[in-house]
Amino acid sequence: MKTGIVVFPGSNCDEDMVYVVQHIMKQPTVKLWHKDHSLQNCDLIILPGGFSYGDYLRSGAIARFSPIMNEVMEFALRGGIVFGICNGFQILCESGLLPGALMHNPSHQFICKNVFIKSVTENSEITRHIREGQVLKIPVAHGEGNYYADASTIEKLNVNDQVLFRYCDESGNVTAESNMNGSIQNIAGICNENRNVFGMMPHPERASDSQLGNTDGRIIFESLYNLVNA
Repeated sequence: MKTGIVVFPGSNCDEDMVYVVQHIMKQPTVKLWHKDHSLQNCDLIILPGGFSYGDYLRSGAIARFSPIMNEVMEFALRGGIVFGICNGFQILCESGLLPGALMHNPSHQFICKNVFIKSVTENSEITRHIREGQVLKIPVAHGEGNYYADASTIEKLNVNDQVLFRYCDESGNVTAESNMNGSIQNIAGICNENRNVFGMMPHPERASDSQLGNTDGRIIFESLYNLVNA
């Protein structure tokens, strides 16, 4: 599956993503500059983490207007698979491809540590090989990871099974204490109604290489590329 990884001014997880997709998942990979007007016939688009445009105005709010986002939005509307991680998730929300918004952490501090999330559905491209309720240890690194949406949107997300991950403790309990960034209902990742656009704040690419001592994130990419038990 040919994968395009979009690079914005300020992206800092693009090389990590290239490494995981190309060298661990063994998938053909290209980098797409934010000023490009072509997705180079990619089958999957990934928006990586970082600080696009310095996170000025709001995280992702300027990147949403990059030329390549017109192509990404059209690709998604045609059913193409798009996956945004951290800043990529913020950009997807700012572009309207995913509902809701990412606000400042209540502490107004940058949080960088391992956290626990659990899969709450197997009905998505990125969770189809993750057992419902399975707990994963994945790093976070963000200052604006507080997911928010109004009550009707949250109800719709729950009814349509669009919530993918929730922050939890090591035993899988969804608690206020395990919700380090204040996200509503501990939401750590969602998909769109058509189930082809995915966003999450934790960084699975930072937990996909055995040399890092944690491979919990690898199963998300294995699910995405349908490699588990293939």
